[in-house]
Amino acid sequence: MTYSAIDDPTQALVEMLDLADGGGARTLEDIFVGHTVMSPRSRVYGGQVLAQATTAAMRTVDEERVVHSLHAYFLRPGDVSEPITFGVERIRDGRSFSARRVHAYQRGRAILSAIASFQVPAAGLEHQDEAPRGMPDPESLPSARELLGHIDAPEARAVAYERPFDIRYITEPIYFRPDRSGEPYNAVWIKTLKPLPDDPDVHRAALAYASDYTLLEPVLRLHGKTWVEPGMNIASLDHAMWWHRQARADEWVLYVQSSPNASSARGLGVGRMFTRDGVLIATTAQEGMLRFPEFS
Repeated sequence: MTYSAIDDPTQALVEMLDLADGGGARTLEDIFVGHTVMSPRSRVYGGQVLAQATTAAMRTVDEERVVHSLHAYFLRPGDVSEPITFGVERIRDGRSFSARRVHAYQRGRAILSAIASFQVPAAGLEHQDEAPRGMPDPESLPSARELLGHIDAPEARAVAYERPFDIRYITEPIYFRPDRSGEPYNAVWIKTLKPLPDDPDVHRAALAYASDYTLLEPVLRLHGKTWVEPGMNIASLDHAMWWHRQARADEWVLYVQSSPNASSARGLGVGRMFTRDGVLIATTAQEGMLRFPEFS
């Protein structure tokens, strides 16, 4: 299949999240089928599989039950030229909580395994971390299109024009140059390029999609690395996300990340998502494999 430009990345995201029902097929699992928007890379973007797996699980619970956590392992690279089949096992439906196991398959082999938990919202104790203060407004920061749109290379054009999210760096971008601060910290504003449907589940899945974009960057920043590091091999190993409060993915979200550890060719990133007015809406964590020629 030949790579071609995406005319409307936001609409492509919405269509990607609209999974087919597998023609009514069901064994011990509910079956759904998702497609991939073509990319200059041969691998499926990890956030896509996370978002589609979340969507598949959400399709099997009562509307009143809201996803609050997902824990996933990336098992194999996904092939952008193949559809992805999602099998959802209904592990438990309790009085307040439901649990779902999701496997994503290509060519009969699992590429992702995840467990998601859902809850009927309830009253209880409330607190949250405070949002970082003194952050510049997203409108004052350059977009990826402004930073990369002039570069005639498939990867640069894909980031500049074909991602469904507008990502604006507060910390210094590390597309080509190392971060001069040398801190294991990253901060960006994110939102979809165009409005999304009002369905809250679409917004929850869209935030899962975006959560994978920059989560390992704090590791690279601390060690003076960039996204064009010669010989670098980087891949997500696992991903966790906790949705705390409802928010829209088509309004600006502050996404701040840090890295508490790197060891044994693995790095850990931890992130928090805040609305523009400081409400903590989600927490994320991911460990990735990071290999460099100087350690081989």
